Amino acid sequence: MTQSIRFGHVDCGEGELHCAEAGDPAAPLIICLHGFPEYWAGWRDVMEALAGRFHLVAPDQRGFNRSFKPAGVDAYRTHHMVADLAALSGRYSPGRPFVLAGHDWGAAVAYAFAIAYPGRVSRLVVANGVHPACFQRAIFDDPAQRAASQYINKLRAPGVAVRLAEDNYAKMLRMIEGTTGANWMDEAARAGYLEAWSQPGAMEASLNWYRASPVIVPDIGAAAPKSKLLVKPPGELAVRVPHLVIWGEEDTALRPSCLDGLDAYVPDLRIERIAGAGHWILHEKPGEVAEAITRFIG
Repeated sequence: MTQSIRFGHVDCGEGELHCAEAGDPAAPLIICLHGFPEYWAGWRDVMEALAGRFHLVAPDQRGFNRSFKPAGVDAYRTHHMVADLAALSGRYSPGRPFVLAGHDWGAAVAYAFAIAYPGRVSRLVVANGVHPACFQRAIFDDPAQRAASQYINKLRAPGVAVRLAEDNYAKMLRMIEGTTGANWMDEAARAGYLEAWSQPGAMEASLNWYRASPVIVPDIGAAAPKSKLLVKPPGELAVRVPHLVIWGEEDTALRPSCLDGLDAYVPDLRIERIAGAGHWILHEKPGEVAEAITRFIG
């Protein structure tokens, strides 16, 4: 049975986040963070599968869809997204730890929040997302990951938002449809994404996430420079809560090497690999993702 989705806005200080919500507010809370080029509905199918047991909240993160879109690259540094999440969790779970889940860029925010505020997070779930230090190391050391990550530099280029919007976002649709292992992009999903991308200022703002990131992507064959992510002691980037990684094995954007060394940062780590799923695992295998989360939470 499809669970109804409710919508509202939460004031995070700098602006308002548009949020989707499902399930009983008295049930255990899971906050779900989407990535690029998605919006809250990246989690829709998983939310509906879990709403009978949990309270799910999925914001449009700053810069995306119907949430606020501050100007300038600096407004998209990670600490701003962490502050947004702190305000959001204070609204939905004041004084109580909650389960935090992230995919893609949402995983980056989830890691940063869990590292900074371990007492606020009861469990951390990441679906095809990467710990920042492990990702940087994979880009430097794994030629396949470096090649796969070259798109990041393209998305950081000036004027790319205009090019991505051409022909009714044809490049954006190809980026998703060409890297998925399942035919989930039906007419309704396509219409939802086109509407989200077409919100005034949304495309430029969402690209600022890439421009603000400290992750370095050298050219193929170039020497790896110093990275501030890799000089930090592991303790500064440690995840001190139980952590589940759900990994679609057909991901072409994030190679398996992105998980190498994760256990050095996460004492309590579980990895569940799902065959036949790629980067868009939330759309491709929502039932299996929901089952993995349920097992993990208990």
